[in-house]
Amino acid sequence: MRKRWRVGLIFWILLSAGVALAQESQKPLTLEESIKIALDRNLKLHSSMEGVAGSEFRRKAAMTDFFSRWTGQYGYTHYNNPVTVGYSAITLPTGKVINTDKDIYSLGTTISQPLFAGGSILSNYRLEKLGVDVSKTDVETVKRDIVLQVREGYFNILRAEKFLDVARQTVKQFSAQLEVTKAFFEVGIVPKNDVLQAEVRLANAKQGLVRAENDVVLAKSYFNSLLRNGIETPLQVVDILGYTPFPLPFEASLKEALERRPEIKTANLKIEQSKEGVKIVKSGFFPTINLSGNYSRISDDPLLMGSHRGERWTIQGIATITLGDWGKTAYKFGESKVKVTQSENAKIQLIEGITLDIKNGYQIMLVAEKNINVAEKAIEQAEENLRMNEERYKYQVATATDVLDAVTLLAQARVNYYGALSDFNVAKARLERAMGRMYPQ
Repeated sequence: MRKRWRVGLIFWILLSAGVALAQESQKPLTLEESIKIALDRNLKLHSSMEGVAGSEFRRKAAMTDFFSRWTGQYGYTHYNNPVTVGYSAITLPTGKVINTDKDIYSLGTTISQPLFAGGSILSNYRLEKLGVDVSKTDVETVKRDIVLQVREGYFNILRAEKFLDVARQTVKQFSAQLEVTKAFFEVGIVPKNDVLQAEVRLANAKQGLVRAENDVVLAKSYFNSLLRNGIETPLQVVDILGYTPFPLPFEASLKEALERRPEIKTANLKIEQSKEGVKIVKSGFFPTINLSGNYSRISDDPLLMGSHRGERWTIQGIATITLGDWGKTAYKFGESKVKVTQSENAKIQLIEGITLDIKNGYQIMLVAEKNINVAEKAIEQAEENLRMNEERYKYQVATATDVLDAVTLLAQARVNYYGALSDFNVAKARLERAMGRMYPQ
């Protein structure tokens, strides 16, 4: 008996834990949680962050050009006839050469340090360092794009759910009106045509309900794809569909955009990169100066420790210039200056595009904001219109068509209101993205 009691207790604990886990998994997501999940899982963002690491490797590779280069070689040569080894061979008066062998081992090593390269080494390092900064700003751009996608997807779910609620209310109201109309028909107050009209309106409302249910499914499927969940993963979001006025005027919004947009920072960095490219090409007009040291050793012993060995070392300062390439370098120099101009023009175009984005986004938000107030009043008027027509229909002062039209008008007013609310929130999200903001700030 006691054993059964223990087994039952364990089963109850496991069942409770499973229910708690299921409830936790069904917990509605907030917008902030959704953004965090998307940023943690997004592959495009991950690739951009890997791009930063790749740029850092290129920067480090460019930094090695400042340092000395060491080369070494070890060789073995076998001759068919004895040869002189090293520099200590002795030729006797008879012409005989001693200290000779057929097997020769050699070791050579060289260290070269660049002293002057026309500025190309430093400019190339700066170019790659700027590349790291470009990669970092690209990451910030991708983050803001992901945040906007999540915010739009989140509000699209709320829009679809609100439209679904309206569709359900409409079906319920048409069903109630059909029952009233049938009751009136059965006692001979209204003709059969009123019943048919009510049935047709109810059928249309049910079709609208099916479409609204499908829109919710599609909106959640898209949102699951943004979060990289399974496409059929159950999903609930916290209802934050509301109205909060945007505090900044257009001029302040544009000013913030020009200060915060990572794309503008990227454009500035690319201008600097093109200028460094000019310096790299310009270095071709100057000689390169290197300091090198060389050491060599040969022997008849594999370890180079034999009795027959020779060694030498040298130090050289070498200046190199290729005069025949100056024409080619001059043309490349001109091309590199053109790239600077192109980068500067690209920045101007970017700023003009951002200005237009802010203007469009701001105007769209203002329109949606005005529509909220209009639609909110329209709901109140439509509700009163429906109430009055239902009362009048009870006393046969109004027709069934009046009531059915009033239900349709109320449904449309609610759809307009929730549509304006979601349009405002989406427009606000797009405007903040155009301003270079992250959410939450």
